[in-house]
Amino acid sequence: MTTTVDPLDAPLQRPLDRNDYKTLTLAALGGALEFYDFVVFVFFATVLGTLFFPPEMPDWLRQLQTFGIFAAGYLARPLGGIVIAHFGDLLGRKRMFTLSIFLMALPTLAMGLLPTYASAGIAAPLLLLFFRILQGAAIGGEVPGAWVFVAEHVPSRHTGLAVGTLTAGLTFGILLGSLVATVINSVYTPAEVASFAWRIPFLLGGVFGLFAVYLRRFLEETPVFKELHARQLLARELPLKHIIKHHLPAVVLSMLLTWVLSAAIVVVILFTPSYLQKQLQVSLALSQQANTLAIAMLTIGCVVFGVLADRAGSKVALGIGCLGLLLTSYFFYGNAAGATPEQLIGSYMLAGFFVGTVGAVPYVLVRAYPAAIRFSGLSFSYNVAYALFGGLTPVMLTLWLKSDPLAPGHYVAALAMLGIVCALMPIPGTRGVR
Repeated sequence: MTTTVDPLDAPLQRPLDRNDYKTLTLAALGGALEFYDFVVFVFFATVLGTLFFPPEMPDWLRQLQTFGIFAAGYLARPLGGIVIAHFGDLLGRKRMFTLSIFLMALPTLAMGLLPTYASAGIAAPLLLLFFRILQGAAIGGEVPGAWVFVAEHVPSRHTGLAVGTLTAGLTFGILLGSLVATVINSVYTPAEVASFAWRIPFLLGGVFGLFAVYLRRFLEETPVFKELHARQLLARELPLKHIIKHHLPAVVLSMLLTWVLSAAIVVVILFTPSYLQKQLQVSLALSQQANTLAIAMLTIGCVVFGVLADRAGSKVALGIGCLGLLLTSYFFYGNAAGATPEQLIGSYMLAGFFVGTVGAVPYVLVRAYPAAIRFSGLSFSYNVAYALFGGLTPVMLTLWLKSDPLAPGHYVAALAMLGIVCALMPIPGTRGVR
């Protein structure tokens, strides 16, 4: 019966209207502000490692533990995502969409006020870990909820544009974090950053988050949820057993594509600035400039590959995108050591554009589950996979780099090949081949 109320199951030919554009704009902007809160941590990983762990600790171990706290945010995503998604399927997409961003703003604000190891001892990293876990629980509901929200608002033939634009908004949050980090490190000396300026991005993040809560007051509930509610087709119990029992192919495909997505984002975008500085001795200014431009290209790429999924289907979008990611990432990591600044920036930007393939991933994910359990099914598979693969990847690569300086390139290339394989698989629960 859910197919009768689900616009993703049958094409709707109406054009995008003013309300659609408002929804996409507000959702993408709010997502950008929340994702900024979640990722700004990684841009200050080096200084946080220095401030929140004992000074006598070896540098590699300090960095490993810092990325361990970063990973904790990913490991907390499944629980927060499952709970928020269930209530999103039961009480409404909009309510949980707003709640998740409020739950992100408060821990981010608190992180900017934390004492360091010098003044609080072991309590400092433990508090940092605690607030990072709260951030993870919030983002676990935000990303799947955002994809479902925009996909259920627009005509089905614009699903790719909707989720691609939303994903671009999320990646713009990464760009915002990179820009803020660049400004902070340009305006303040390293000593000033370590003394007080590292707090500024987190305090800004708390303010950004509260502003995003305000923005979401202007969004409307999705038509799909309204009709599910009217027809009393809402899921009343935690549907995990039902999802695993009846939608296992969708879960498997969603997890594999999330693995590909996590490799692209976590490695190429979030991990690489630290890699360039630590492994290749690239200056802080150059690595941040290159990273900022790569994220800008990623934001564009998300929309391009989302629209390509609408026009040519997910197989074409994912196939072309993952092949491009394989080639450009291998070229970037393989030549970064001897590259001129211009060559480094150019190859990083090209790889960043093909990371935008992730804009086509949610096109598949939102179509893989029926409307009544879409939020829960997508959230479960996405967050569990991201916790396993995204959260542990920086730790794994930090260890792998001790024996192989091209570890990031090998890892991204392997996952890009997995993405090509996933592109050839049918979307579970759909009759088409797109």
